[in-house]
Amino acid sequence: MARTRTLACVFAHPDDDAYGAAGSVALHADDPDFRFVLVHATTGELGDIRAGFPATRETLGEIRRGEDEAAWRALGRVPDRHEWLGLPDGGVADVPFPDVVAAVARILEEEEPTVVVTFGPDGISGHPDHISIGAATDAAFEQLRTRRGGGFRRLAHGAVPQSVFERWNRQRAELGLFTFDPELTYHMRGVPDEQIAITVDCAAVTHRIVAGLREHRSQLHVMSDDPTDTEQWQRRGRREWYAVAWPEREPGAPMLTDLFEGLD
Repeated sequence: MARTRTLACVFAHPDDDAYGAAGSVALHADDPDFRFVLVHATTGELGDIRAGFPATRETLGEIRRGEDEAAWRALGRVPDRHEWLGLPDGGVADVPFPDVVAAVARILEEEEPTVVVTFGPDGISGHPDHISIGAATDAAFEQLRTRRGGGFRRLAHGAVPQSVFERWNRQRAELGLFTFDPELTYHMRGVPDEQIAITVDCAAVTHRIVAGLREHRSQLHVMSDDPTDTEQWQRRGRREWYAVAWPEREPGAPMLTDLFEGLD
């Protein structure tokens, strides 16, 4: 059966996807018209290794790759296609940009996705790998969207609204936790609220999102202040926000509630 709703997600590292579009995937998991394509630039081999975790610098990348695949099984909807580009963790920006664009474009051209999700210019955390793979995906999308076919209807950037970012930072300060400085690399930052075009309510599938997040065992200490705090995990999974990079949003357009809304 031909799929009419193909979602392609292009991220930098294992676990970016767990924060990125897991809720949207879970919401569409049982839709027979839904196809899910996932692309990772790296295996995250330079990620932090906490004391006592059974990994070495040589094995971490393969461990994180396995964790990511386990996470989608735990969520209950594995990708129909999962590609690993094998780019260097921490060095995506050092790879010639046209080469990265070509690697992403090859997959997108074969799939002709309805919607493509990646990082915006903020990279959510300012991570150079996030910014680089997002820019390359944007360029690949622009190359392909004018070709004939039914795909490339929407390009979305995962984002955190500025108002939400500020609320989270206030709450962290009240709890005595470190706060994010958006001027620093690897620190979360928000985008202006008016740039947010899609807000997805993921409350119905939060338990599935959390199940996936917990499979990223090597990075739990990085992903959460307290990995045992189930309520914190659930709160973080209740919403997904996206800016729409293409097509241009009409001034005053209503907030969308799904990545595919308005494209049928």
